Amino acid sequence: TATTTTDSSKAADSNIASAPAQPEFIPFEVLEITHIVADYAKWKPFFDADGVNRKANGLEDLAVGRNVDNPQNILVALKVNSAEVAKAFTSDPKLKETMEKAGVVSRPSFELFKVIRYNPASKEKQWVIITHKVKDFDAWVKVFDQEGPAQRAGEGMVDVALARGVDDPNNVHIVLDITDMAKAKAALFSESKKQLMMSAGIEGKPKIEFYTSAE
Repeated sequence: TATTTTDSSKAADSNIASAPAQPEFIPFEVLEITHIVADYAKWKPFFDADGVNRKANGLEDLAVGRNVDNPQNILVALKVNSAEVAKAFTSDPKLKETMEKAGVVSRPSFELFKVIRYNPASKEKQWVIITHKVKDFDAWVKVFDQEGPAQRAGEGMVDVALARGVDDPNNVHIVLDITDMAKAKAALFSESKKQLMMSAGIEGKPKIEFYTSAE
């Protein structure tokens, strides 16, 4: 029996040792487009049809969201191969023409971020995006890590992405999936969270926006 148990243990150890290593995470850049549309049902087919143009410019769809407080406020997140190509895409007359036909009624906002942490496993239908400036990113991220994902999970939020502005690395962009909206809002707007942000060296008022996955 002892021999059989030992052999089984060795086999298990061998299986663990031969398990394929997880691929190393490689930071990537994301273009976020936000704008207001007159009618989401009219806008969506134009967006879907323009997928060929996005792909030709090296852009990959990551997420499309509708603002929880204003469902006509749309966010599109695109993974990009090159920041320079993405910037050129934003000024392409074809994109402007498509937006006009689709019923975009506001001036679109384009922001480029480099994602330095990413959790592709979380697939919640609602999420929050927090954007703010910091005095010193290294000092800020220490406070963020000390708080930790377990604390945020207890507050109804799951870490999805941590990113920095391409043009301004001290512009921090955090994406958290929401498992409990009431808990998340209570935590994010609490006095303790405000004090934590201030201690981390945040400059100005953070922008906090809630989205739900677009169908």
